[in-house]
Amino acid sequence: MLQLLHIRKTYISKSKNKVDALHGVSLSFPKRGLVFIVGKSGCGKTTLLNILGGLDAPTEGEVLFCGRQVDLRDARAADEYRARHIGFVFQDYNLLERDNVLANVRLGALLGGGTQERAAKALRRVGLEEYASHLPSELSGGQKQRVAVARALVKDADVLLADEPTGNLDSRTSEEIFALLQEVARERLVIVVTHDEESAKVYGERSEPHSSMPSTRHGAKSIFSAESKDDCYAKMS
Repeated sequence: MLQLLHIRKTYISKSKNKVDALHGVSLSFPKRGLVFIVGKSGCGKTTLLNILGGLDAPTEGEVLFCGRQVDLRDARAADEYRARHIGFVFQDYNLLERDNVLANVRLGALLGGGTQERAAKALRRVGLEEYASHLPSELSGGQKQRVAVARALVKDADVLLADEPTGNLDSRTSEEIFALLQEVARERLVIVVTHDEESAKVYGERSEPHSSMPSTRHGAKSIFSAESKDDCYAKMS
């Protein structure tokens, strides 16, 4: 469903040097399932996620969705792609502190053309229906992240992108969030960026190292792991 073909992303540094954040990345993602992108800071994993989500455009290469090219250099096309197909979950939750939980989830519904009823349904899905009238400041970190997942789900997006979704959570709460994402991944594609390789191994099950970045097999959970820009390998179940 979602493919990257020969993606290169080059930045110009303040010192006018070219920096290759991504070089020649080709990946194919299944229609549904849980995929981890794992790597240390600076390896390009967030750049990859931004391109997958239409927040950034590649310098070279193509992004394909359902077999059709998405021109991320065209701002209107990128906006439409994000609005129709992509949901985001961020490490810092990105909730509106002055709005209650239901209002925060409704924001996702409004952006995606959903309804208040759908927002309430999304809250039930993540187990927070009784917290609808609470403010974010009254929630724990795990509850805030569940609200963020509900906000992404309410759009009924085809792809959910999670950037370090457990980075601010303790180990027990992290397990609960990953379990929730596993459940969500039964019906859509969920791509998680994280530096936590141990959790990725647990939820990615058995894995095998590869010397390059191959395409994922249809329906397989996979881990793309980049130790550095020059040392990339994939782990696949």
